[in-house]
Amino acid sequence: MAEQTGTKPKRGKPEPINVFPPLKSVMNSLADEDQILLVRLLTESPEFIDHLDFAAEGVDRTYFGVETRLTGPTATRFVRASPILQNTRKKSTARIPTLSGEQEKLIFKRFNYARRAVHAILTEYEDKRLTADATRKLLAWGHRAVTIRSQIVQFNLPLVLAMAKRTRLNGVDYNELISEGNIALLRSAEKFDWGRGFKFSTYACRAILKAFSRVAMRTSRYRGRFPVEYDPAMEKSDFLTVKREIVEEDCVDELKRILYDNSADLNTVEQTVIKERFAIGKPSIGGKLDTRTLEQVGSMIGVTKERVRQIQNRALQKIRVALEHEYLVA
Repeated sequence: MAEQTGTKPKRGKPEPINVFPPLKSVMNSLADEDQILLVRLLTESPEFIDHLDFAAEGVDRTYFGVETRLTGPTATRFVRASPILQNTRKKSTARIPTLSGEQEKLIFKRFNYARRAVHAILTEYEDKRLTADATRKLLAWGHRAVTIRSQIVQFNLPLVLAMAKRTRLNGVDYNELISEGNIALLRSAEKFDWGRGFKFSTYACRAILKAFSRVAMRTSRYRGRFPVEYDPAMEKSDFLTVKREIVEEDCVDELKRILYDNSADLNTVEQTVIKERFAIGKPSIGGKLDTRTLEQVGSMIGVTKERVRQIQNRALQKIRVALEHEYLVA
């Protein structure tokens, strides 16, 4: 019987929580990788699958096997958790081991609990400035979530390799196929709900196959435009320019579709800002798009240009989430 999760997960990433970064003295004391991770955590609120057990007392020790404490007074990492696979011999490391059902469930509980802890700290400090202690705890949970996600991907890399070998696509570069499969695996790990009772491989296979399909479609489109390989000795190619134009056309078409269907759930003001800023649905004048500046759009809707910039960034974030969701579930 499948476990029951505490809340039904929402599709797509939630909007970032407005949290002010710590003082400059605290930022300067952090390592470069910590500063990069902190910026990412403050700009991208983590999505997580909630569970009823997460609110229980001492559940973190149950999941990670150790007390959740920093390795030092100024450290940004917790004491290392107990390994998912116990008593793994060195001679077996050449072959990636397979997780049992309980081990797979545990690693996803760890992953989502860590992301939930990140979300809790950000929520606690919404519209506030992070303190030094809160910054270190936030980074510690962030590092733990990143580490666990890497473990999930590592344990499931053979899935991508096996499916790439079974999927025979003529003219498709094998390395590009593996790269797209790995990206799909990462996205699947972030969205997988173990409480439904299915194996992760069952969930990830569809996303990986869809990624392979996108590679085949791109390759087919490229072959249609360039039926023979480019020979620099014969002519000067505009391949990069053409490729950039193709990508731009695809992006504009997809943006128009999202705005038309409003699949990004934009409000009226956000739609107006995006359409005016990027001249969506307007004819070009003399080969140029009739775009409007932040100040011009602000005059139209009665706000400052800084407010227009904020609305534009929020709308673009929603559109990006919609694009990622379409690629994963299509």
